[in-house]
Amino acid sequence: MLLEDKNAVIYGGAGRVGRAVAGAFAREGARVFLAGRTLATLDEVATELAGSAGAAVETAVVDALDQRAVDEHADAVAERAGRIDVSFNAISHGDVHGLPLLQMPFEDFARPISTAMRAQFLTTRAAARHMTGQGSGVIMTITATTARLAIPEVGGTGVTFDAIESSCRQWACELGRHGVRVVWLQTTGLPETLADSGVWPAYGTGSEAGMTRAELIDWQQQKTQLNRLTSLAEVGNVAAFLASDHAAAMTATAANLSCGQVPAR
Repeated sequence: MLLEDKNAVIYGGAGRVGRAVAGAFAREGARVFLAGRTLATLDEVATELAGSAGAAVETAVVDALDQRAVDEHADAVAERAGRIDVSFNAISHGDVHGLPLLQMPFEDFARPISTAMRAQFLTTRAAARHMTGQGSGVIMTITATTARLAIPEVGGTGVTFDAIESSCRQWACELGRHGVRVVWLQTTGLPETLADSGVWPAYGTGSEAGMTRAELIDWQQQKTQLNRLTSLAEVGNVAAFLASDHAAAMTATAANLSCGQVPAR
């Protein structure tokens, strides 16, 4: 198994992405530590993993924006498990979509940037303090192609993902000499994270009524070379590979899971 005897911390472990990554890590033999703000949903994921994969899973309430909570949790995991081998940040950022920048309050634009940067810094630093001492480790997160492709009416989302990637490169530069790798997954839209009902912004398509879920997925698919979007299973599978020793030469880089996404047309 790719991650046998590895200890992996997943922040945002009860979210859709966190669940997918936790499932893949557990399947590949990792001992998984799920962190998030709601214990009931974390325990639900832990029960699923224990039942399906017989995985060793622990849960803890941790606000990734709380410096003390993040540091204390990382210290506790390292003490109980002996080391932290993988840290994956999958928390949401509170993005606001649907308004042109000309109409958007600065607070709505800046919220995801501030949230992401604080959470990424705190969780990365907490893990890195243990990984540098042991001389190995992998720090991971997830972004999207909006870090490179400008899309109308997504507020600060693109800037947020661009900032996350820039931060990862900086951490990789400083941690590489200690044997610690920093990598990220870059995805398209993830259809499984979209609610079955509701209306989404027009995203510059000119539709006054916005888009349905099906229309949004179709619009996103048309921008990819494979004419489809990324699945959560693919996210989990590639995350497990990146966290493993098979990817030992990879750092300061993304695994591109965009299905060949190209500029909007």
